[in-house]
Amino acid sequence: MQYRRLGRSGIKISEIGFGSWLTAGGSVDAAATERLTARARELGINFFDTADVYSGGRAEEVLAAALKGAPRRELVVATKCFFPITGGVNDQGLSRKHIFESCHGSLRRLGMEYVDLYQCHRYDDHTPLEETCRAMHDLITQGKILYWGVSQWSAVNIVEAMAICKANNFNAPVSNQPIYNMINRSLEIDVMRVCARYGLGLVVFSPLAQGILTGKYSGGAKPAGSRATDPRAANYMSQKYMTGAWLARVDALKPVAEKNSMTMAQLALAWCLRRNELTATINGFTRPEQLEDNAAASGKTIPAEDLAAIDAILGTMPVDQYTGRIIEA
Repeated sequence: MQYRRLGRSGIKISEIGFGSWLTAGGSVDAAATERLTARARELGINFFDTADVYSGGRAEEVLAAALKGAPRRELVVATKCFFPITGGVNDQGLSRKHIFESCHGSLRRLGMEYVDLYQCHRYDDHTPLEETCRAMHDLITQGKILYWGVSQWSAVNIVEAMAICKANNFNAPVSNQPIYNMINRSLEIDVMRVCARYGLGLVVFSPLAQGILTGKYSGGAKPAGSRATDPRAANYMSQKYMTGAWLARVDALKPVAEKNSMTMAQLALAWCLRRNELTATINGFTRPEQLEDNAAASGKTIPAEDLAAIDAILGTMPVDQYTGRIIEA
């Protein structure tokens, strides 16, 4: 397992992260989660990501039970706040009140004195950004969180937050958690460059495009136990890419993977990690073999000619919204 620094911070996390959305406390029971986290740690994974809203708080509880007994110094635990859990009028957004109450709730469910990385799950248009930045800074000074980050914020939001933190001498965010994969490359349009400029590490989610890039849905197949056969999980899959045309493009990547002695999943993860701006990919696991396969992607590289072949096959090079020109990798 290879490790990278989380942006400009001093902390290092594994290139392959352990996610818990739709899995821990959801499609994966507590006993299986314990086995998976134990195997993850054996493989060198030290980054475990969750959120208070995942399975209504159950994901944090299940992950906490699975990690119980592991030396805290060996773990980098991340969680998030923004979305409501109880439905109360103040149980949402990034107000100082909701951030503090959400943090305390997460610490209680995780059974930890602090979390390593606390993330704003989305941007809040209804709360002054300075209030959010100050609340995160205060949590750091209180020792309840070590670092803070954002998720799915625009380039403009990030620039404004960094300016506020600099002006007020606040601890600034060190990470961003956006969606990124071979199919969805919108991150490259402007957010990736802004994060690199300000030193925010990227811990990207959905690197396998909800499993589509593994090739398991070839020809429209829906293997038993896959996300596509789970009614709840399937709701989060983009049906745009579950079409014959897109699945055929994905199938065309198989020779590229074989040429590089990689599985399709490893090719997709190595493709993400080709960017130095990235710190890690966040992956969800339901079976040990998935975990072992994904972990083996760490440290793998793809030759330039094969990266070009991937671009040609998928045709997903991002286009600059102002000039209409393709943005080069």
